[in-house]
Amino acid sequence: MRRESGPWTARLRIGAAFVGLLLLWEIAVRLLAVPEYILPAPSRIIDAGAERWRSLADAAAFTVQPMLLGFLLAVVLGVLIALAIASSDAARQVAYPLLVFLQIVPKIAVAPLFIIWFGFGLMPKVLLVFLLSFFPVVVSALQAFRSLDSELSELLRSSGATRWRAFRMVQLPAALPVLFGGFKVAAALAATAAVVAEFVASDRGLGYLLLEYNGNLDTPMSFAAILVLTALGLALYG
Repeated sequence: MRRESGPWTARLRIGAAFVGLLLLWEIAVRLLAVPEYILPAPSRIIDAGAERWRSLADAAAFTVQPMLLGFLLAVVLGVLIALAIASSDAARQVAYPLLVFLQIVPKIAVAPLFIIWFGFGLMPKVLLVFLLSFFPVVVSALQAFRSLDSELSELLRSSGATRWRAFRMVQLPAALPVLFGGFKVAAALAATAAVVAEFVASDRGLGYLLLEYNGNLDTPMSFAAILVLTALGLALYG
């Protein structure tokens, strides 16, 4: 009988695939003599990042603030709004089209307005992360809260369970898998939104460093900053 691979086996395979990809990258760059400013070798990226790790760490500490605050705000407000919409058909008919319209509005185009309204501080970056992360949370939460089986709902009502008790004991636990699916999508978008916000207006953070490194054709450090940003996004996703 064929045995299914465990989680550690799957992780080892993923790790081996990444290592193999890096080795191919290293060999290809060296054999083809690709200029460093076009595509540096992974070893050069690691060396450059290790040499200036302090600046990367300081920038990451700055970038993670709007990333976490915007993401948490999107999760809290998104779940609460979805719960309110799911509990009323009238609210859903009014609010859901408005949410779709707000999602269609390009957030990057709105970012300069945030700077005019709130200045160059933390607030506009948090708002941009919130806007990009909010819609996946609302959609997944709305789907989760409306997916409870109708027969189970009738059983809860007939047993005399209050709305809060039914939500706490049945509806919320049943909704958690779908909710966390939306949280994962929002987490990935939060990392992107944080660095884009720093592209628009910031003198610190990984986004600012990326612009500086690209302007100086310091491609190894650009890749190092991208790797740090990816690690932050993966940590939030996890």
